[in-house]
Amino acid sequence: MADADHPRLILHDFLSPGICKELQFIYKSCSTVGYRPNVFSTTLSHLIATNCGHLILPFISVREMLKEKVEEFFGCEYQLFIEFTGLISWTKGASIGWHSDDNRPYLKQRDFAVVCYLNTHGKDFKGGLFHFQDGEPSTIVPMAGDVVMYTADSQNIHSVDEITEGERLTLTLWFSRDSYHDEDVKLISLLSQNFLNSKEVELGWYLPLPASSDMYWFSPDTGSRHKSGFDISCARAHILGFTFYSSDDKIGSSSSDSSHDLSELLMKPLCLGREEELLEKEFDNSLHALQVLQFYSWKASEYQEATVGRGSGNVVSLSQLQLKKNNSLKPIPLGDIQIARTVFGSVSCDEARQSSFHWAGFTAALEAWESYSRKLRQELLMSLPFWRTHQSIFSVPLMDLESDTCT
Repeated sequence: MADADHPRLILHDFLSPGICKELQFIYKSCSTVGYRPNVFSTTLSHLIATNCGHLILPFISVREMLKEKVEEFFGCEYQLFIEFTGLISWTKGASIGWHSDDNRPYLKQRDFAVVCYLNTHGKDFKGGLFHFQDGEPSTIVPMAGDVVMYTADSQNIHSVDEITEGERLTLTLWFSRDSYHDEDVKLISLLSQNFLNSKEVELGWYLPLPASSDMYWFSPDTGSRHKSGFDISCARAHILGFTFYSSDDKIGSSSSDSSHDLSELLMKPLCLGREEELLEKEFDNSLHALQVLQFYSWKASEYQEATVGRGSGNVVSLSQLQLKKNNSLKPIPLGDIQIARTVFGSVSCDEARQSSFHWAGFTAALEAWESYSRKLRQELLMSLPFWRTHQSIFSVPLMDLESDTCT
């Protein structure tokens, strides 16, 4: 859509349903409290910092396609650098008034913006329409797979209506002509520190490590964050019908629902329970458990057949558990359940899946998550030398990877 005064481009179904679902999985597994009220996000640097650097692989081909399209449409081939890549979710109450994306002195390096919608208005959330102040189209109704590209300056002043229900999830990128703000150089440096300088270099998968408690505790009132609110990972598990269990003796104390105490508990080993049953598998921490849960939610339909003729692992009833030696396991409080349900509760796509839940399917998904993580980590470690050489993150051809491995 060409408009000399308001250059912008709308692309329908640009992202496949498959990549939208995979990015949703990454976001729901790894997100933290965001930069605005009622906003949650995760960035590529955050993934690396929490031992999830392999999860940047699904972004790579998408970033390449988007950069190529931006340069082609705006006539700036080979001039742009990706300044920022992030998954951003707006929940009930979030909105923003008229603004341009370079409207602060520290944002002047931004030349172009890209917003990729990963879920759909009316189905996954209500509200959240995108409006341009001038030019056409004046209103964008978010639909999964659609992409909006526009200049980051005053030619494309825009706003977003308040979210009234659910989560509005986007993949957002900004592009700059200034190489100093090249995100790739910074990410490669972080990856190099985490991998090449590490004693642990085998090609196996590894476990996510939570960041500080401040990044996972949400409260609608920042002035009373230790009195009301919830932990994101506990809330995500709760919405899917699960509860975290721990043997830590701090559970049940009067202060156990504060952000600090919850964070301490959630960084320790825990188990997963559902209704009156508990899976006797110990997860390293809450993000480990949550990543498996979200992988199962993403792939649930593929594991329905796994419920036939397959064991469900060590699953016991909670009543039986009381008679066993490990009966000290207790549910970890998530914080304010009502606030959590208000923020994350409208996830219509998960309701039908959860009604047909079987532990056998979940166990199959756990194994598949491990294979998925292993494969991505191996590809990352094989790609990293190429990225370091070129100081750019790009899809390395399989032929090159295999050749490099042979040598």
